[in-house]
Amino acid sequence: MNTGRKTIFLVDDHIANLKIGASALTELYNVTTLNSGAKLLKMLEKNSPDMILLDIDMPEMSGYEAIRHIKSNEKTKHIPVMFLTGQTDNQSELEGLSLGAIDYITKPFSPPLLLKRIEVHLLVESQKNELMEQKHELIIKSEELEKFNTNLQDMVNERTQTVIELQNAVIKTMAELVEYRDEVTGTHIEATQNYLRIMVEALIRNNLYKEEVSLWDVELILQSAQLHDVGKIAIEDSILRKPGMLSPEEYEKIKTHAIFGETVIEKIKKSTTNHDFLEQAQIMAITHHEKWDGSGYPNGLKGTEIPLQGRLMAIVDVYDTLVSERPYKRAFHHEEAVEIIKGSGGSHFDPDLVELFLTVSDEFRMVANAEDAGEA
Repeated sequence: MNTGRKTIFLVDDHIANLKIGASALTELYNVTTLNSGAKLLKMLEKNSPDMILLDIDMPEMSGYEAIRHIKSNEKTKHIPVMFLTGQTDNQSELEGLSLGAIDYITKPFSPPLLLKRIEVHLLVESQKNELMEQKHELIIKSEELEKFNTNLQDMVNERTQTVIELQNAVIKTMAELVEYRDEVTGTHIEATQNYLRIMVEALIRNNLYKEEVSLWDVELILQSAQLHDVGKIAIEDSILRKPGMLSPEEYEKIKTHAIFGETVIEKIKKSTTNHDFLEQAQIMAITHHEKWDGSGYPNGLKGTEIPLQGRLMAIVDVYDTLVSERPYKRAFHHEEAVEIIKGSGGSHFDPDLVELFLTVSDEFRMVANAEDAGEA
């Protein structure tokens, strides 16, 4: 066995599914196939894989029961588990995520998509482990330096920056995973961050909403914006990857991503102690589709009931969507996008923020042109 390769346990009670899955994975990973939850738990007594792909509907022990055992055992709770299932309802998906699964993919799956998700999640796990090692090393070095009382602050600052960079890399990977699923080009995260920075800096220059903005950590706000669409991870591939317009029923389903985003971030908050970043991300996830006139979703908030972060993100999110090509629409020219946003002040958008947007729209144009040049 090549120990340089990652090991994956594939668990399914159907032999055909095991053969298909193993065929897709064996070129890149060491794959062990198991046909029951009981055999999985037995194997885990002496072996620790890098990831488990687990079917839900199995006789005797379901995937839900198996993951409960895995996550309740100190020796195995760290192993990432991805559900493979034929179930497509949101409730089943949410239940799987709440039990500790890192992802949920429906069968029959696309082998390239499965490989990409495994690659991303293994990268996240690797970065998490590296972060823990860095933290452990920092504690040891800090204790040593404290004894000698030399260069302590420099070391703390250096390690803190490393932690921040790793955190940002993990966050960006999570956000890009969402974009990969709905076939967005991959520039949406960076573009919305750039547009949001322009708007926040304009707020500060013009003393607009001065009291509220003075309480913000601007860099933290900008980083948290990356997770505004994280709830899309809970939406079926058949909707996210649909090449045409959504039906009314499909649109109602995709609207639930705002609530799922809030739920996912809340789950992360329960396992952390510093919530400032996550609270900002949560605000943006749940409110960036609310509208000034109260006709938005998911909660129909109106006017200043909508947090300022959500009102800002609404403008930059819509602008980027307008000027970007999508499977269901052409890319609008900058001037067209500006007119649409201008005409939506007081209905979709905060009218004061629309006026602010008009003063910096040329800066938006430059960012959009740069993104187009980068794609070319």
